[in-house]
Amino acid sequence: MMLKSVVCYFAHPDDETVLAGGIINLLVKQGVHVHLVCATRGEGGELGEPPVVARQELLGAVRERELRCAANALGASVTVLDYVDPVVGPDEVLYPFDADFDTLAKQFGDIARRRAADVILTHGADGEYGHPAHQLVHRAALHGVRAQSPKTLIYTVAALVPTIEDKLWNTNEPAHLALDIRPWAEAKIAAMECHVSQHALFKRRKRLKTVREALRTTESVRRQWPETHGEQPDDAFATLLRDAGAWSP
Repeated sequence: MMLKSVVCYFAHPDDETVLAGGIINLLVKQGVHVHLVCATRGEGGELGEPPVVARQELLGAVRERELRCAANALGASVTVLDYVDPVVGPDEVLYPFDADFDTLAKQFGDIARRRAADVILTHGADGEYGHPAHQLVHRAALHGVRAQSPKTLIYTVAALVPTIEDKLWNTNEPAHLALDIRPWAEAKIAAMECHVSQHALFKRRKRLKTVREALRTTESVRRQWPETHGEQPDDAFATLLRDAGAWSP
């Protein structure tokens, strides 16, 4: 089977770039149509240092523009849903967005069906660094897509690569495949540059001076559906990644 359509579900603008920008650009360059679905506009996030956005209520519109800029840099199309990202709480407590689970799952399933998705990419069960909005998107994507398009492959991103230290790994989900994305790095960096309001966050995590230094050069995935029962996945998406140099950690 040749891949024609991949749909990606993420919670906030920049998740698509940070977690899967290299793989997305690889798919696009292989002639696959990639569609990004972002549940929120990231209106609860940071304003930048110094502030890029003057007031919190303006952030959502700015981050949506940044997301569309990043999608263009990666070569993907994009849909932004109308869920509202809560403001980060005291002591950096993170919250899920308010959503009826069944409605959200049905939205995700509807989009996958309409776009005849061969593959779904979404957050890992751990929510990468434990973000409850990521975890919600993960659960809803699996539930909704399996209900409406049971033959569609579902993969999660940022799966654990034990030999590489990264705080974003989903530590309870060992990677089936990991890929050195440096051949697609310039597109990923261009997308990172689009997310101007979050540049301070990108750099602060490792006390970096430039956005380019924040590039994660290894991206990884785990197949969630159909279940692999301990075997390595053998499907069109896995073959495409292996042909591009992916390995099994």
